[in-house]
Amino acid sequence: MIPKGLLIAVLLGLISGPIAGAILFLQDDNQQLIFVEGPSVSIVTEKIDFELKEEIVIKIINSGTVPLTFNDTSYGLRITGLDGVLYYTPMAAQVISELEPKDEITFVWDQQKLDGSYSLEGRYKITTEGFDPENNKVKKSIVINVLK
Repeated sequence: MIPKGLLIAVLLGLISGPIAGAILFLQDDNQQLIFVEGPSVSIVTEKIDFELKEEIVIKIINSGTVPLTFNDTSYGLRITGLDGVLYYTPMAAQVISELEPKDEITFVWDQQKLDGSYSLEGRYKITTEGFDPENNKVKKSIVINVLK
């Protein structure tokens, strides 16, 4: 005979497990893209945890309602350590680049640093910086994790 307390605990687990899973699945704590009125830029990656040497697709999106300009064709993209040490920025032509509202540009980082070596596990900050029509700085950053 199965003890009554054990039977109740198993039934509660079977019922509450899927409910808690559905709530956690539907809850989005790391929403990277929000469109707003005025100047705004967003950085979107498909996830925040990456394996070593995994390609990281980075989208820079004008999430505002005014055009944004950037000093070159890298769209202000920089990948640094949390201590600010620069690990990667794309090769870029010194040409003013523009992103219209809701436009996006995509970059792929293979986790190679500027010196050609690969990044180590750790946390990395991805930033972009541009300017609105009044020449005010518009900046966004996110943090990703590189795991073994």
